[in-house]
Amino acid sequence: MKIAIGNDHAAPELKKEIQAYLEEKGIEVENFGTDTADRCNYAEYAEKVAKSVAGGKADAGILICGTGLGMSMAANKVKGIRAAAVSEPVSARLSKEHNNANILCFGARIVGVEMAKAIVDAWLNAHFLGGRHQMRIDQITALEEKGSI
Repeated sequence: MKIAIGNDHAAPELKKEIQAYLEEKGIEVENFGTDTADRCNYAEYAEKVAKSVAGGKADAGILICGTGLGMSMAANKVKGIRAAAVSEPVSARLSKEHNNANILCFGARIVGVEMAKAIVDAWLNAHFLGGRHQMRIDQITALEEKGSI
């Protein structure tokens, strides 16, 4: 499995922790984020990760900013992306099981390192349930492609 990871100036330290955590699990990680606290624009990093996932270069993505919200909003503008901003493990798990989220977003100003690891674990260990949820994913795709369900 390969995960694309990105972050802005609010999250270089948390990104490093999560990247190391993933690599300890044997997951290949491609870093698209900044490694400094110098002010930058989160949308640029969200675009890089989202395009890597949408283009099939990465299996999934993780984006970290101050809250996770800006990153998710920007990433969701890329066709084929379902980015979920979460702050606890249950929502992370359900974002995969029900929405087949392919990018996980969270905030360095919202969660600490251990909570971030729990969120990542819940998301990585979850599997899309399909069934009635597939119809909803199909509707999201139709909205994205045709502008209407």
